Amino acid sequence: MSVFFLGAGPGDPELITVKGMKLLQEAPVIIYAGSLVNKEILAYASPNAKIYDSASMTLEEVISVVKDAVGRNQWVVRLHTGDPALFGAIQEQMTLLDEENISYEIVPGVSSFLAAAAAVKCELTIPEVSQTVIITRLEGRTPVPESQRLKKLTEHQASLCIFLSVHMIDQVVQELLTGYSLNTPIAVVEKASWPGEEKVIKGTLATISDQVKEAGVLKTAMILVGNCLKLRDYRSQLYHPNFKHGYRDASR
Repeated sequence: MSVFFLGAGPGDPELITVKGMKLLQEAPVIIYAGSLVNKEILAYASPNAKIYDSASMTLEEVISVVKDAVGRNQWVVRLHTGDPALFGAIQEQMTLLDEENISYEIVPGVSSFLAAAAAVKCELTIPEVSQTVIITRLEGRTPVPESQRLKKLTEHQASLCIFLSVHMIDQVVQELLTGYSLNTPIAVVEKASWPGEEKVIKGTLATISDQVKEAGVLKTAMILVGNCLKLRDYRSQLYHPNFKHGYRDASR
């Protein structure tokens, strides 16, 4: 492979996958998303690696670096935060790599929505409460299809994981209230899993806007919404003594 699209994980350097860590250690060229990736993860990189921060680069400049590396028989790690498949802007890169006949592979990572759920100690898929997780964002400079607007997703009463929207928290709450009640639990997790920097804010749709503003959280935060956030006494059928399945007979 010439290019590895690599998920760096949510922030904690130890939450990168073993495969990802090995690729970073061996890569001669690394292009990382500097506006989001915890730079401590670059400690895995070889001292001889050429490292580029894509925060100030255009798509064409990124591909130019890749082409230059491939021309010198070197391979490239394209380091994205979380998992590249979620809001990673990798499709446009893959399209240009296909046009250049440059091979690539995607190496998954731990998404920030999973790190946020871990931070608030929440199971997103509790039977009879929510068996659906919706990953979305509020429309901003990047448009959202009309049928997928946040206010339309609320009718499902699913567990919501909202990316890239905390700076518009008032509008988030306004759209959520079209389908959820004021006492619906909501959590905002800033820099989920980042050592010493993680901040967890728990509230309801009635309180969260003021809480977020008071905490000064403007970016790098995940918003979790749903009744799964407040349950602590639920028991599933899976481990119930009277529930029989292929690995266990029901108690008599």
